[in-house]
Amino acid sequence: MPSSLGPLAPLIECVPNFSEGRRPAAVAAIARAIEQALGGPVLDQHLDPDHHRSVITFAGRPEAVEAAALAGIAEAVARLDLSTHRGVHPRIGVADVVPFVPVRGATMADCVALARRVAARVATDCGVPAFCYGEAARHDAYRDLAALRRAIRASPAFPAPDYGPTRPHPTAGAVAVGARDYLIAFNVALETDALEVAQAIARELRAANGGLPGVKALGLRLASRRAAQVSVNLTDTRQTRPADVFRAIVAAAQRHGVAVGDPELVGLIPTADAALGFDEPLRSRLFPDEKNLARRLCLE
Repeated sequence: MPSSLGPLAPLIECVPNFSEGRRPAAVAAIARAIEQALGGPVLDQHLDPDHHRSVITFAGRPEAVEAAALAGIAEAVARLDLSTHRGVHPRIGVADVVPFVPVRGATMADCVALARRVAARVATDCGVPAFCYGEAARHDAYRDLAALRRAIRASPAFPAPDYGPTRPHPTAGAVAVGARDYLIAFNVALETDALEVAQAIARELRAANGGLPGVKALGLRLASRRAAQVSVNLTDTRQTRPADVFRAIVAAAQRHGVAVGDPELVGLIPTADAALGFDEPLRSRLFPDEKNLARRLCLE
């Protein structure tokens, strides 16, 4: 357990996504920078070469998490180059998305304030334009991360950031720093490489399209695996469980005449009950104890 966690100490989780999934040594260097500032180990790391993306999970006292997030972002800015990046996952920067999540004894307002401080520091210290999203958004147009990405990608002029330069950093791009509740991220590979099938299934799943509540989804193609993939963020497990999403993907794939593989969890799940609804042995394979955030933090 990180030394920044103490009895009844307020806890905040941070789950930064970095635009590097093919060089484990570079990701390890970012993780080391985080750990040195945090005063303990990160909780989880996930790398994907097709997404060309890594997700690092850590938690601790607010001041330690703030320092660790800044250290990880600075290391990513120093080591990574967005101008040569080629990956299937949408991104706006080398330190692409940096969300803060209240875990215990901390409020969403605490995470909003923390996110805005980090965004301002990144802009000042690294010269990277910073956008605040989610609960930390300063503008409604930036609240939804997908909409923010689209605005940056599609606008003829670079949107005005909340902090920092009015144009992207030449190698680091931009950063989105936010505050949000827990989410569960997982991917499901399809036994086809037809991108249009994955995209059709993703459209059907999305809450924004009238699909399952709390579901955001992308259809992607994985060149290294010669397979298409449905990539899911589940933001509300009270209304929709991961098992519900998986069954919906299986049903939609069957309508397209396609089989599916097992889901692949990205990061940690917030509590043990999030895995309910999966039949054994799939549940044990997908959601082992070491993937349970609450148990890793000794909160259960």
